[in-house]
Amino acid sequence: MHANVGNILVQVIREPERMRTLVPKDWDDLVRLGRAADLLARLAYLVQRHDLWALIPAEVQRHLVSAQALVARQHRELGYELQEIDLALKGLGVPVVLLKGAAYVAAEQAAAQGRMVSDVDVLVPSGCLAQAEAALMLGGWTSRAKSDYDQRYYRTWMHELPPMVHIQRGTVLDVHHAIMPLSARVHPSSALLLAAARPVPGFACLQVLAPIDQVLHSATHLMHEGEFEQGLRGLVDLDALLQEHGTDPGFWPGLVARAVALELTRPLFYGLRYVQAILGTNVPAVVQAELVGAPGASPSRWVLRMMDGLFLRALSPAHELTSDRWTPLARGMLYLRGHWLRMPPGRLTLHLLRKLLPARQGV
Repeated sequence: MHANVGNILVQVIREPERMRTLVPKDWDDLVRLGRAADLLARLAYLVQRHDLWALIPAEVQRHLVSAQALVARQHRELGYELQEIDLALKGLGVPVVLLKGAAYVAAEQAAAQGRMVSDVDVLVPSGCLAQAEAALMLGGWTSRAKSDYDQRYYRTWMHELPPMVHIQRGTVLDVHHAIMPLSARVHPSSALLLAAARPVPGFACLQVLAPIDQVLHSATHLMHEGEFEQGLRGLVDLDALLQEHGTDPGFWPGLVARAVALELTRPLFYGLRYVQAILGTNVPAVVQAELVGAPGASPSRWVLRMMDGLFLRALSPAHELTSDRWTPLARGMLYLRGHWLRMPPGRLTLHLLRKLLPARQGV
């Protein structure tokens, strides 16, 4: 497998000290790719962590400082939003588990450093979904799905309510009852995830997934996604989680067994394969061997060869500097794959036709 590690952004993420040798054209490419991948603020974090700020050209510093300011503002606004969500839902007496960026920021994890955040994603028990929605509506959130079809689509087939928007602040909240759609081919147990979740200090009901479950969710969200404009950012998240949690003595020995229990061996296989190939993340050989032998983890040789050709293109920044003649095709095929994994063929066909063709209101 030949990873696309030639672009300057990936090189710098893998080895920040390379910034000492960059020429003006490299800096220009780095800023362009960092912006396209939503990773400019992460670059700023790496610059500061490796004490390289004095070496950065002034015009590049301005871009990095601007990205840092934006992320700082997003994190402050997220902090307020989490307080409001906690206030709205604490009366239910159930765990409300933060997912992805909101979780990293709330728990002050390494993956939060320079991490852009926008929507908030939470996971609640399926049995209290209606109560959670009602409580959030009382708190000022309302459903963003306007058509009857979209309402039915989310509530019948998906793993979440239609996105909710706060009527005053305009913030978007996605309320999940599972991490995979009900119509998907695998069904990770939400009960297992919720049971292992850990509370976030300072909040009444907000929690985050256990470390292993965070890694599995990160890999699953990335590898089952149909749109990869922020694919490299997702890979950076996964790398940060593995580096942070991998220091726990129980993390690596328990990772594959937990993936088996949650039916997530295949996305973990792909996630570990590409985070190693692209970002050089260290994964113990014993874990790789254990995963290869786990049920459902390894694809056939020809499938793996095809997936390498697709993912190694799609996980690069969505920019002409990192695209070749096959990149649009790779992204298109992975978009279709994402839908294929979420729905059975018949339902998928009807859904795509419904989205592509004009339809009467309410159909």
